[in-house]
Amino acid sequence: MGGGSDPQWGDASVPPVVEPSADELLRRVARGDEDAFRALYDLVAPRVYGLARRVVRDPAQAEEVAQEALVEVWRTAPRYDSSKGSASAWVLTIAHRRAVDRVRAAQAGADRERRVAAASVDTPYDDVVEGVTASLEQQQVRRCLQGLTDLQREAITLAYYDGYSYREVAEKLETALPTIKSRLRDGLIRLRDCLGVAVGFATGAGR
Repeated sequence: MGGGSDPQWGDASVPPVVEPSADELLRRVARGDEDAFRALYDLVAPRVYGLARRVVRDPAQAEEVAQEALVEVWRTAPRYDSSKGSASAWVLTIAHRRAVDRVRAAQAGADRERRVAAASVDTPYDDVVEGVTASLEQQQVRRCLQGLTDLQREAITLAYYDGYSYREVAEKLETALPTIKSRLRDGLIRLRDCLGVAVGFATGAGR
């Protein structure tokens, strides 16, 4: 037999490329590794969306829930404890909690509307409770949005403040859907860096 590698099996001297596991990626994310977050995002996003879709049903809301869950993963990665389960399970637990919260919020809103209609009260929908619980985070996010590029800010504003789905954002900005998703993902990374300090300050006093 002659030298060289067998074309059927390739060069045995070249080790196969081993992709990092979700656990390894999450540990790197906890250290602030943005490349690891991108890789983890691509790895788990389809499963996160699938779970959200099963819980909330509506595709556009499922996309929003998936993004909210992945932002939380990026922000809280240092809290991951591998002794309590796999990284994938931890991520999906966050996604499930976010999805259930979305369903409960929608149900609570529908219940309030039914009570108002039943009582024939001529007052607008009372959103004070919802506004109070979300106002601090919204103010922080709006402040942090100013640190993004124009393109990142456009996409995130359309998706999160105006309620458009990713596909609708892509159509409005006349940009390919994969580019929109990439723009949103990179913008979320920068938002996490900004929000991490603000959230830590806001919640630290209560512990």
